[in-house]
Amino acid sequence: MLLKEPAALLTALSKEKLTKEMAVEALLFKGRKQEKLFELARKKRNQYFPLHKNEIRSVIELSNVCRQNCNFCNINARSHIKRYVLTCEEIMNIVEAVYRKGRRVILLQSGENNSQGYIDFVSACVRAITQKYPDVTIMLCLGSLENRQYAQLKEAGARRYILKFETSNPALYAQIKPSDALEKRVHCLEYLINLGFETGSGNMIGLPRQTIEDIAQDLFFLSYFNLTMASSTVFIPGTDCAYNNMPYGDLEITLNFIALTRILFPKMLIPATSSLEKAHPGGQYRGLTAGANTLTIHDGTPEKLKALFPIYSSNRFTPTENYINGIVSKVRTDFS
Repeated sequence: MLLKEPAALLTALSKEKLTKEMAVEALLFKGRKQEKLFELARKKRNQYFPLHKNEIRSVIELSNVCRQNCNFCNINARSHIKRYVLTCEEIMNIVEAVYRKGRRVILLQSGENNSQGYIDFVSACVRAITQKYPDVTIMLCLGSLENRQYAQLKEAGARRYILKFETSNPALYAQIKPSDALEKRVHCLEYLINLGFETGSGNMIGLPRQTIEDIAQDLFFLSYFNLTMASSTVFIPGTDCAYNNMPYGDLEITLNFIALTRILFPKMLIPATSSLEKAHPGGQYRGLTAGANTLTIHDGTPEKLKALFPIYSSNRFTPTENYINGIVSKVRTDFS
């Protein structure tokens, strides 16, 4: 049943009652309906994060070596981009620099590389960081690995892991990631959770051949896992990949998805990703107004290497500390 006015739907949402048809309708909200949706999302966020605090992370892009052949990403295995791997010494120097800035959550990210030598290297770096800075939370985003490798990284001291499912439609997943399968991704997610990682996942909105029904199903797919983090990003076609001529994903649908995620899963950490800003200036600010409470500062990858980690574009938006502080301050002023 479609609800022409948002009041009944928002009431259902507030009681955590939602059908797929209602989700489709809410994902398409605009104007006043969208404002009401965002308002409910902020109310839910403030119930569980009453001090209006946003988690600020630093990201270190360890390596652009990748074994996957994703059709949406510039660093896929087919790419001719120059490859790099930071040394452990370089990583420790970066951690020291961001630690001095007050950062206590650090995301170590790279292409998907399950070679045992690489996992040994990352494990050694994680162990060194956590031993020197025991109050730092290490988050990893390294893709699909073997069970024993996840266990190795957990034993080294990593506490969180991000592994996005991208889409809950198996056929669409096979199209965008032809060297992988959704079933394997789900297995990895389940293993990470059972291992005790604080685990995050999520989707990409606006993929070629993705339907609004697919996106609505993604919302319910999140509930299948015991997640602590959920992320929704706008599809931005890589400038040097198979989808380079495809249009951007829809920012408004992505923001509505973020709001629905906050309403249905109010305790989760939900980022306002840089893809929102790339899709349209002011996108990250609007992500916070839609219920997000996490931001990542791109101050951990050396400037000389940032161009070699162009996930979707060599001109991708990489938020600075001043920018992040500015939008956080604006949200607090506008909605205090």
